[in-house]
Amino acid sequence: MKKLILCYTTLVILISGVISIQFIENEKELWSKKLEELTSSAKTLQIRLNQFESVGIEVDVTMYHPVSRQTDSTPNILADGTQIRVQRASEYKYIAVSRNLLKRHGGFLDYGDFVLLKGTKGHKDGVYQVRDTMNKRFVNRIDVLESPGKKPYKYANAEIYKLSDVGVADWSNQ
Repeated sequence: MKKLILCYTTLVILISGVISIQFIENEKELWSKKLEELTSSAKTLQIRLNQFESVGIEVDVTMYHPVSRQTDSTPNILADGTQIRVQRASEYKYIAVSRNLLKRHGGFLDYGDFVLLKGTKGHKDGVYQVRDTMNKRFVNRIDVLESPGKKPYKYANAEIYKLSDVGVADWSNQ
């Protein structure tokens, strides 16, 4: 009887092992296909990034801290309603734009649009999202949102390019 129980136990273990191996192989195929899809998608997005709108606009680039003396009485709430953590402001990659750049004032940008910034000697070049508006006295200017304590900077004659709407969210964290 003990030999029979031992045989059945061994048989169950072998069958479980075979089923487990089959399951793992199926999952491996599934995840390999997913990886191929993601790799292909990343290549497509890189191509799209390289094909951003060819006509940019020249702007001056400055920075601002989310503090009441540089914003309004609610420095943790941006013009589009986004709430931020003030001490982590630099991590967001958000910008404020001068009013003339917003569609509602005749410009080409809306809140939520992504722009490619070039011309800061590599210091601040990259993809940013429009989330805030500057004081009306500024024209053709953007402010990069920075954490309190970050040293001020300014770049004249930089360029911003509006990125297409498709797939841009994937670039925002780069």
